[in-house]
Amino acid sequence: MNRIYDIAVIGAGPAGIATSCEAVIFGLKNILVLEKSDNHSDTIRKYFNDNKPVDKDWKGIEVDLKGHIDFEDGTKESTLDLFDDALEKNLINAKFNTEVSRVKKYGNLYKIITTNKEMYLAKNIVVAIGKMAKPNKPSYKIPSTLRKKANHTIADCKGNEEVLVVGGGDSACEYAYFIHQDNIVTFNYRREEITKANPKNVKNLMDCAQDGEIKLMLGVDIEKLEDEDGQFKVFYTNGEIKKYDRIIYALGGMTPKEFLKNCSVLLDEQDKPVVDEHNLNSEGIYLAGDIAGDIGGSIALALNHGYNIIKDCAYEDEIHHAISA
Repeated sequence: MNRIYDIAVIGAGPAGIATSCEAVIFGLKNILVLEKSDNHSDTIRKYFNDNKPVDKDWKGIEVDLKGHIDFEDGTKESTLDLFDDALEKNLINAKFNTEVSRVKKYGNLYKIITTNKEMYLAKNIVVAIGKMAKPNKPSYKIPSTLRKKANHTIADCKGNEEVLVVGGGDSACEYAYFIHQDNIVTFNYRREEITKANPKNVKNLMDCAQDGEIKLMLGVDIEKLEDEDGQFKVFYTNGEIKKYDRIIYALGGMTPKEFLKNCSVLLDEQDKPVVDEHNLNSEGIYLAGDIAGDIGGSIALALNHGYNIIKDCAYEDEIHHAISA
């Protein structure tokens, strides 16, 4: 614990990788990345299907990249390769399978404590954990006997099943579209119109529905679930009852407020983290990626967060050295 890091990054998704790589480029010497999974970009690996298009200008929002990571439109695989390359070319101390439990002030520094009782000291902390690590769950009870068939990704959806996809965003639309050729798919959203998703994804879904390849259940919600002979028996609010082999929930993610509080992150009266234009939350603590605001999963905006943070850290470091001199 004697080594003092210039910056410690919690999370190795796009925002965390961008922050650590920019730190090297800006000349910060001691950089630590802590990631609870066994590799970087765990959310992309889990929640993005293979060959999924990854757009720089996500959801129609044009993004002017500020930093040094060259990111353009590609696929899940090319995006992972890009981040692999970014890590290999920069001197970063990355510790995987390492989960942070607390961050607390320690004089002029911050002490990071992991779940296995390891401790690290850093001048600055960047929390870049994202929200998808804690996906939203439905309000009704899922039968315990069927929990393995109630998923948040399509990774376990191998084909030849009747599948219900629940949600109204991009992930829900994409999940339904990608599995519909190998499964009998129903798409359920509690509102009558899909307004949150990218128009391209909505068009793909609607085209499939018009061709009879995906069934739509719009404007109705689910009241309850029962296990009937290993299938989900779904009771809808319009009185209909249907059975499915698997349910895919794409309900977004929630802000892990207890974790943020344990990491000394300041929250507003609605328990949402606050940041300024530099992604600064409080003295020495920055937020990057989805956790720093509603960026809707935009990788390009997450990369910009990393640049903003390190530019601010480097500026503060220059001021500190000038005063010390």
